[in-house]
Amino acid sequence: MKRRHFLPLLAAPLLPRGAASPPDRSFEWPQWRGPDRSGVSRETGLRASWPSGGPPALWTISSLGEGYGALAVRGDRIYVQGVQGGNSSVFCLNRADGKSVWATGLATRMEQDRGSGPRGTPTLDGDRVYALAENGELACLRAQDGAKVWRRNILQEFNGRNPHWLLSESPLIDGDHLIVTPGGPNACIVALDKASGKTIWTSRELSDGAAYSSCVIADVQGVRTIMALTEKAGVGVRAADGKLMWRYERVANRTANIATPVFQDNKVFYTSAYGTGGALLGLTAQDGAVKAEEIYFSRDMENHHGGVVFHNGYLYGYSNAILTCLEFATGRVAWKDRSVGKGSLIIADGHLFLLSENNVAGLAEATPQGYSEKSRFSIPDQGRPSWAHPVVCGGQLYLRNQAWLACYAVKA
Repeated sequence: MKRRHFLPLLAAPLLPRGAASPPDRSFEWPQWRGPDRSGVSRETGLRASWPSGGPPALWTISSLGEGYGALAVRGDRIYVQGVQGGNSSVFCLNRADGKSVWATGLATRMEQDRGSGPRGTPTLDGDRVYALAENGELACLRAQDGAKVWRRNILQEFNGRNPHWLLSESPLIDGDHLIVTPGGPNACIVALDKASGKTIWTSRELSDGAAYSSCVIADVQGVRTIMALTEKAGVGVRAADGKLMWRYERVANRTANIATPVFQDNKVFYTSAYGTGGALLGLTAQDGAVKAEEIYFSRDMENHHGGVVFHNGYLYGYSNAILTCLEFATGRVAWKDRSVGKGSLIIADGHLFLLSENNVAGLAEATPQGYSEKSRFSIPDQGRPSWAHPVVCGGQLYLRNQAWLACYAVKA
């Protein structure tokens, strides 16, 4: 029997005399993996290295309960999921000091042997916050005070089955639509009206179960397309009506499909671990639909849970425990390194911001010339692997590990 391992996903200037300065509001991180779900920050002017103990900590808190989700950041507020009073909850925090502004419970916390509580990241859209709890409870909240606007349980209403390590998806907004993956019969992916929660369409030709991945969306030669990694395949459906346009099984494993697809230049890259690998598919639109054709399949990128990012023609991500740089167009390996250890990453200002599941944060150049580490430091061990992805926003680095959350100054 194949052994199973849980993988959720699956989130400022220096303080003068200890007081937090107002954050830089030029940038925001409104959802999972940033503004366009690519894992790439648009910021520049960040520190090229850190002191031996890490960048200056602006504040830390230990009040988020359990959970593996990352952060969403906008203006002077942070939104994150965790546990409070036994409930899987959404927290709104003051960005200046991490203090709670409000908290709203969505559902009773679910237990799991590899970590309990929510796994997803809230999605911000206008004055609304959208969040999915680990039991399938989906809610639209008012950003100002956390009041519920509407709620639905997507597993119950679309007859989906909660995967072994619980739902880890972060909802996707596309115009007036909210996209989620309940994994039900003829409803693997569904579009809801974001204002009311009413069903717009279901993917009637697709009945795959939900995995632990989140959807991405892009225009492919004029066709708005949703790309997802399900329990059984890398898929693409038409955003207008949910029509299935391709289904590619080779990239999926039977244990845990987690990584968010990467879209670039009318191509999509899917990857999973457990002896599987990654594949680049070329996408071509014709007669209002998109066809997918394999460009290459590679076992050099078996990404488990830490995600893959595209930068200047190359993919960066952990292939199992080894940080790997892969040429996007060809699948050629540029380099491999053990780095800070198996974990997650994002890119900002030409650097890889790394966080290993063994509580080590690192900074390295994002270059195909070779692994060039600039700094590393340790964060407190919370008794579980540190699986929440790092976030860089407004000159600040956020690292979350279960109940613990820290904000660091990384502006030059």
